[in-house]
Amino acid sequence: MKLMIASDIHGSAYYCEQLVKAYQVEQPDRFLLLGDLLYHGPRNDLPPEYAPKRVIEMLNPLSQELLCVRGNCEAEVDQMVLDFPVLADYAWLDVNGMRIFATHGHLFGEDNPPPLKSGDLLLCGHTHIPKFQPHNGYTYVNPGSVSIPKEHSPHSYLILEGRTLTWKQLDGSAYKTEIL
Repeated sequence: MKLMIASDIHGSAYYCEQLVKAYQVEQPDRFLLLGDLLYHGPRNDLPPEYAPKRVIEMLNPLSQELLCVRGNCEAEVDQMVLDFPVLADYAWLDVNGMRIFATHGHLFGEDNPPPLKSGDLLLCGHTHIPKFQPHNGYTYVNPGSVSIPKEHSPHSYLILEGRTLTWKQLDGSAYKTEIL
């Protein structure tokens, strides 16, 4: 199974359009969004082309392909305009023989992980910083941010194919691969 993973669009129509184009090129089996889809939040500057209604128009046609967890900027009103569930705080996934705990990162994260077994993958957004960090028994992975990357990281997303993780920039170039 090929899984495309992205986080933190924050209402940027500019970067959401690039992400949807990357999705069309990648053609994954499923598209996992780790929250903070529509709003920029009080700690972030407005991203380019801040237009949550346009982001809604781009994501809703993909509703059959999307898996999503709630970010700290999601609200119940978001569920009223989105055609896919966005209010679950986390999801357990079994992908390519791996057990994945997918969450945004504000409730559970690298410093506050849920109960995990050896070999599990903790997949979070929230920090806007790409990261791959093995811990005692599990691995923490963050795809970075689509629209507001931090610490000079690129506008990025992840591809999980087999047991290989590839970070990609929105321009399509790969910049890091990890074998799990």
